[in-house]
Amino acid sequence: MARKPVDLQAVRELALALPDVEESTSWGATSFKVRGRMFACEAIHSSAEERTLMVRIDTSLRDELLAAEPDVYYLTPHYAPYPAVLVRLARVSRASLGRVLGTSWMFVGSKGPASGARKKGKKASTRRRTRSPRSARAR
Repeated sequence: MARKPVDLQAVRELALALPDVEESTSWGATSFKVRGRMFACEAIHSSAEERTLMVRIDTSLRDELLAAEPDVYYLTPHYAPYPAVLVRLARVSRASLGRVLGTSWMFVGSKGPASGARKKGKKASTRRRTRSPRSARAR
């Protein structure tokens, strides 16, 4: 029996099955976020191959994936400085993709609330401090 190819719809199904996940867009591409933090998105940088997913993941695990399955997981110089790995959707199994998305969801979700998150009803301050407290005291 031939394996059903993994596409963006399969990514969507697997990602949205995880708790607190929402579909969004990042840089004009489909992305998936847990509590406002992106954990996976279509890789749109020109260095990435077509039909590639960028998944945020701990760099030590990334190195293991790259060594174990270089035909499925890869990096380009653009993505190398980030805790992320690129996944060739045409070559990954649905089960492997589900595991790596779950791992990414835990990696990103364990970092607490998204930066810039605020309590409901509170406005973010737009006022900028123009002097340091030290220079104010010197007056």
